[in-house]
Amino acid sequence: MFRTFLFIISIYAPASLAAIECIEADLILHKGNIYTGNGEDSFVGSIASKDSNITYVGSSLSNSDLACSGAEVINLKGNYVFPGFVDAHAHLKGIGYRELTLNLQGISSLSETLEVVRNYLLKQNPGEWVIGRGWIDKVWPEKRFPNKQDLDAFSPDNPIVLERADGHAVVVNSLVLKLAGIDSTTKDPQGGFIEKDQDGEPTGLLVDMAMNLIADLIPKLSRDNDKQAFLEGINRNVSLGWTQIHVPGGTFEDISILNEIKSENNLLQRVYFMVSDGEPADRLLEMGPIIDPENFLTVRAIKMYADGALGSRGAALLEKYSDYDGKGVFIFLEEETKPRLSKALKKGIQIGTHAIGDHGNRVVLDWYEEAFTNAKKNKKFSGSPRWRIEHSQNIKPVDQRRFVELGVIPSMQPSHAIGDLHFAVDRLGLERINDAYAWRNLIDQGLIIAGGTDAPVEIGDPRIEFYAAVARKDVDGYHGEGWNLDQRLSRLEALKMFTIWPAIASFEEDIKGTIEVGKLADFSVFDQDLMNIPELKILESNNILTVVDGRVVYQN
Repeated sequence: MFRTFLFIISIYAPASLAAIECIEADLILHKGNIYTGNGEDSFVGSIASKDSNITYVGSSLSNSDLACSGAEVINLKGNYVFPGFVDAHAHLKGIGYRELTLNLQGISSLSETLEVVRNYLLKQNPGEWVIGRGWIDKVWPEKRFPNKQDLDAFSPDNPIVLERADGHAVVVNSLVLKLAGIDSTTKDPQGGFIEKDQDGEPTGLLVDMAMNLIADLIPKLSRDNDKQAFLEGINRNVSLGWTQIHVPGGTFEDISILNEIKSENNLLQRVYFMVSDGEPADRLLEMGPIIDPENFLTVRAIKMYADGALGSRGAALLEKYSDYDGKGVFIFLEEETKPRLSKALKKGIQIGTHAIGDHGNRVVLDWYEEAFTNAKKNKKFSGSPRWRIEHSQNIKPVDQRRFVELGVIPSMQPSHAIGDLHFAVDRLGLERINDAYAWRNLIDQGLIIAGGTDAPVEIGDPRIEFYAAVARKDVDGYHGEGWNLDQRLSRLEALKMFTIWPAIASFEEDIKGTIEVGKLADFSVFDQDLMNIPELKILESNNILTVVDGRVVYQN
């Protein structure tokens, strides 16, 4: 710890110096139950920080310590302090837009979803585009996707585009299909497909790269719209206790907006940014990593896509889906991807590739391994570049071992397992589900897991993610046949999943991830003991204080 001494000369005492030892701090969290992240136990104590860093962690400071420090003192009254929670995979701008547009998340039936869209449409002008986000069919009693006929019933004059929560499919009405020139003769694009009925006619569902067929038609959002969405997402995140987010994909314009927000002192959480594959990736490969000395906006990774999503049947599988005559799709192209992988190793750029299906994960591991082998032969690379596979949902046992051998980090979202349990067995069958969401298997083989939410695909709440990791049941306590509860995590593993392990996955374990003197002063404070309360009680806890860089950014 660092201390400074204040010398006071009393005019009433003999000429002498009386030294009073003062804690060096401008913020003190006092009388909290502190979990440092280094073990399962907490202790009642205080944390002090000066500027950006922790200067003291220990027993509760005395009144004289508090008085002479001159710091802002917050009495936590026994509430629970954790290292700042990190969402290792969430789409920040998308979180904001979910709050600002037609939000279809969490609606429990297709009929109710259509009613929400119908009522929203009544407030729009004829010809105005209706864009909605967040529908998910996993608990709908109708047990099907929406289609163009559902929308055509009330939208002859307004183009409608409704994005599935996973971001890998949209449903559109007939007007949009007509404007895009999509009909029975339109061929599937590389990396996507147009769902068609038994007569060969488009149903209105466009999966993965097929969504690009309508992209140019949708009215473009402005830079101001994007900035508003980023701010909305940031404010929501810190209110939930997130102190950092890893953004899996974006543009240099996004980076420019975030830098502008930072300059205005409104970047309330840290951002670890991955640029999207394609032109942004090529630009970063030329520049090299962008490291922020203030540790607020770091850009040193590229986000790629191997396949689609399980729910929309775009995840690439080794065998056909159990409920569909297909094996999913591959999105990235070998001739474009492999050269970027080689350049990334030379430049010290991290790769994070979306892969969900067992075939998708295998191909990513194959290409990573080839890049590593070639680079080592040419003495262009040594050690582990900490490349990641985002989602890592369905992995054969032989490939689970390859994660260990190659030093690849699985970046996984516990809430996917408690949401997907309502349809994943239908997609994969009971045998293949044994290889899905295999957190325990991966950790037991020596891997770390960078925990995220994939918001706005999921809610994006740390309480739900922590609960999902330790319970592996939905928020009503339900789990289905074959849901492999033996893959659940301990409370300490769940804590690491959202603190020190994301720090390692972003090369930041020396400065964050645990509560220790010298590390960054990032804390999430909850009103209940997440490490010991009954599982369902985790969902009832509340974030009451979020501190980032020694600054209170949210207080309830």
